Amino acid sequence: MKTCHILGVPVQTGASRKGCIMGPAALRTAGLPDTLRQLGWDVTDLGDARPDQYQNVNHTNPAVHHLPDMVAWTSSLTRHALQMARTCDVPVFMGGDHSMSAGTVAGIAQHAAELNQPQFVLWLDAHTDLHTLHTTTSGNLHGTPVAYFTGQTGFEGLPPLAAPVDPHNMYMMGIRSVDPEEKRHARDIGVTVFDMRTLDESGVIRPLTHFLERVEHAGGRLHVSLDVDFLDPEIAPGGGTVVPGGITFREAHLIMEILHDSGLVTSLDLAELNPFLDVRGKTAHLLTDLTASLFGRHIL
Repeated sequence: MKTCHILGVPVQTGASRKGCIMGPAALRTAGLPDTLRQLGWDVTDLGDARPDQYQNVNHTNPAVHHLPDMVAWTSSLTRHALQMARTCDVPVFMGGDHSMSAGTVAGIAQHAAELNQPQFVLWLDAHTDLHTLHTTTSGNLHGTPVAYFTGQTGFEGLPPLAAPVDPHNMYMMGIRSVDPEEKRHARDIGVTVFDMRTLDESGVIRPLTHFLERVEHAGGRLHVSLDVDFLDPEIAPGGGTVVPGGITFREAHLIMEILHDSGLVTSLDLAELNPFLDVRGKTAHLLTDLTASLFGRHIL
């Protein structure tokens, strides 16, 4: 029986709107752990993570806020993710805003390095989250994790990375809201971005299959980071940074089903669920159903 460890990450300080702190509780209420058990997984719910001790960390960019929170959460989650990856088949991190991925991916990538395997990341999001502490104008640190865990400069005060993710192993789908500095950064470091126009023209199957072939050929490990705003707000209203024109219900399930069929996914983030903005648990239930598709639920 395959094993799955689940960790709640009740962090909201990386976002501009409060409410993501309730995300893990909402996913538990929607039945995520029991749903995976019904699919034959041995599931252990580890409860909620806590940040490490806060340090007095400042930055020259006056827009940056809650930097000590991100430092404390990143160091804690890196340690938790590494231990979870060592002790189960698929760790699942329930957020919480997307700043959590600075730590979850850092820890997962460290385990991949221990196994001498390349770490790949599938970033399902409306945003690239490629700002550094120097380039962010909003100061919202949920817009920085990809730049951090791919080892870019501009993260003074955050924990040094044991194993940065190669930007060429970053694959983004559903992108439709990118700042000019992030566009330049994505081009410069070699991240592969499939924006919504590309997906409208080609569909989701071809680019996703091509990426999975790359992961398999390299013998890599695959982390999937799913942000609520990857999905169209008509089907997923419970996010703080929703952007119109996102992935549809059926496209989202198709992506998850293809990922399951590949057998390549080794860890998962569920980020930016804000129950305060949700409608009768609609988004929490959808994320639970999408996770079920990723973990093996089929129509027939």
